[in-house]
Amino acid sequence: MRLAIRHDWEYLRDLLLILTAKEMRLRYKNSWLGYAWSIAHPLAFALLYFVAFQSIMLVNIPHYPLFLIAGLFPWQWLSNSVGAAPGIFLGNATLLKKVRFSRNALVASTVLNDGVHFIVSIPVILAFMLGDGFAPSWSWLIGIPLLAVAHALMAYGLALAIASLNLFFRDLERLTSLLLTFLFFLTPIVYSESMMPTSYRPLLYLNPVAPLILSWRRLFLSGSLDWSNLALAYFYAVVAAAVGSLIYLKLSWKFAEVV
Repeated sequence: MRLAIRHDWEYLRDLLLILTAKEMRLRYKNSWLGYAWSIAHPLAFALLYFVAFQSIMLVNIPHYPLFLIAGLFPWQWLSNSVGAAPGIFLGNATLLKKVRFSRNALVASTVLNDGVHFIVSIPVILAFMLGDGFAPSWSWLIGIPLLAVAHALMAYGLALAIASLNLFFRDLERLTSLLLTFLFFLTPIVYSESMMPTSYRPLLYLNPVAPLILSWRRLFLSGSLDWSNLALAYFYAVVAAAVGSLIYLKLSWKFAEVV
């Protein structure tokens, strides 16, 4: 029994490593800028929102460029993984039809690939911090792994549910893009939660993404963790992973027929 479990774990680990490496190669195939593309997108949007909100609308948030990227970089991980979800199983139709393997590993490898790109973008956040007179905290050694696990669970659960359902409801691809747009503006990324009317602030925590993004920003800007936010982020992440896994298990036996 123990040997069987160990064998299954080693098989899954090796499969994830192979698939993640494949995703990395495909992302940078024929790309001259490579790593720069991982940070160019959120930095471009940070510049756009800085001009729109602070230079034009005169939003009064101290260190606004740093404030923006401390929210945009974590959001980019979630957005990329969930945004790619509708095409994950469709784009691997040949594998689904001809090879027997844990299909959810395709989703997990996409999430891990985006997670790696987020982790290697943290030095850019650090550079902005040092430029604004901030310094990294020892709490990062605990906070980053804790938040990364919650983030990966959240992204995996949402992406797995969408990837599975999209095989049966192809309109979900367009709905996913719309959902991400709504989530972005409902999450305090370009604005702070203190700007919301007091009566509406409790509603913020009905947004499953908000506690996670707020926790990342607090960790980067103040070097501390809000444990209540972290607990809520883990609650939403575990629920998302459980629901996504349940949908996958209910539908996966039909994948080869409908892909």
